[in-house]
Amino acid sequence: MAFVALHPQPDAGFTANITIDGEYRPDAATLAEIADHSVQRMREVAESVVVSNRKEVGSPDAPGLTQKLTFSAVAGGVPRALVQLQVYLSRLHVRDPRKRAVIRLALTATQEQSAAVLGDFQEFVRTVRPDTGGVS
Repeated sequence: MAFVALHPQPDAGFTANITIDGEYRPDAATLAEIADHSVQRMREVAESVVVSNRKEVGSPDAPGLTQKLTFSAVAGGVPRALVQLQVYLSRLHVRDPRKRAVIRLALTATQEQSAAVLGDFQEFVRTVRPDTGGVS
C-alpha cells in the first residue's frame, strides 16, 4: 500500500478511507482482468462480494476502469456492510509503450457513509496526474 487517507468522521467505529496502490505491469492484462483479480482477492477476505457496477473510462492514451463492490466484512470486531469504489488508471511510459504502470485508487466506506464521501473521492481522483519528471 502506497498511501492511505482517512475520513475524519467514523460511522459507528468504521472510518471511511482511500487507499492508493500500483504496480508495473509488463504483461498485456486488460484493466478488466486486473479488476477481476482484485475481486478474487477481496473474496478471500470478505463475504458476499458483488460487483454492482463496472465501467471503462478514459481514452485510448489514458484508459481507466471503475467498479463498485459491495461486501460484508468484520472490521473492529463488528460485521459491517461495506462499499468499495475502485478506479484503475493505466499509464504507458512516454518513450517505451511496452512499459505500463497501473494505479488503483479505492474508497472503502460503510453503506451509510458512501453517499457522504463519494463527492470527495471523485474530486480526489480528478486531481491524479502523471508526473512526467521533465521527460520530453
